[in-house]
Amino acid sequence: MVRGAYTLARVAVTVRTAALWLWWAGVVAAVPGTAVTFSVTGRRIGVMAGAALFIVAAVAAYAVRGGRYGERARAATRAAKAVFLQDRRVTATAWLRRRRWWLLAAFVMAAASSWALPCAGGMLLGGIGAGLWAKSVRIGRIERQRDALLWIRPDGDPAAYQLTGIAAGDAAPGGGRRRGPAGAVSPAAAPAARRRSPRPARPGSGRF
Repeated sequence: MVRGAYTLARVAVTVRTAALWLWWAGVVAAVPGTAVTFSVTGRRIGVMAGAALFIVAAVAAYAVRGGRYGERARAATRAAKAVFLQDRRVTATAWLRRRRWWLLAAFVMAAASSWALPCAGGMLLGGIGAGLWAKSVRIGRIERQRDALLWIRPDGDPAAYQLTGIAAGDAAPGGGRRRGPAGAVSPAAAPAARRRSPRPARPGSGRF
């Protein structure tokens, strides 16, 4: 276990953020393809090819390295008490800042491909996003089974997962927004938050 204070980010939030941005980039890139009246292959063939690419990309994004999350969760260590847990918004912003140019390039290429295969490039991006969204749901299922959340150090080894209580942070299992009042809970306080409070003593029972 690493000693000293350090920062942790949720694994599921990172995957969910990638899924969200790729999905919407694919949707926006595919829309101009519906208005293309002339192309190399035609709109009908482009949409059919895009549907096939969507399915293949979704399955591939979900299946590729899908088993590593369970393996890393089993090998994860308990996080130290002196850690800083990133909010969902901070984790999502950091992911986008590091990959914004790659995302922009993928969007431009997908939109430009509508002149050859209308809608196909955008549907390919959307399929990757859908597969990653399903992968985030899978991570949430792992977290619920282990009754612990998976975290990672943004500046550390991406394979070294750490665990906290299920109530830590402001994101629910799977990386979604936690229902109810938001607020970060430290890893040490998370298990205690789930304990039942002792019942008050009954009058005349002799307990004070």
